[in-house]
Amino acid sequence: MWEGKPRQLLDLAIGKEIVFCTSVPIIGELEDVLSRRKFAKRVANSQLSIGQFLESYVREAVLVQPVPTPRIVSDSDDDVVIGTALAAKADLIVTGDHALLAVLEYERVRIVSVVEALRLVTSL
Repeated sequence: MWEGKPRQLLDLAIGKEIVFCTSVPIIGELEDVLSRRKFAKRVANSQLSIGQFLESYVREAVLVQPVPTPRIVSDSDDDVVIGTALAAKADLIVTGDHALLAVLEYERVRIVSVVEALRLVTSL
């Protein structure tokens, strides 16, 4: 469903070169986002239903239970992303969300764009 840099990062996860973690709340948020009108064409072009896409997404991920976090970002959905990363003992949160990106780092978890994540993981 994604191309370019996001696809490159996803391919690294599929190839087990990086570990990709998620949680039930993030999966729910992704389902909600993919159901929005602005993604209808992208979903249709993928030739997968949203359910099939989510099954594929979950199959490639390590599922964790987010840890409770204090209010860090104005949107509580973003706090769940941070809680998921902490539960996963992640090095990075990769996002395009501007509010999350503005945090930069929380408890040693860096918050970076896809481009920055690719730069970091391919330089290892």
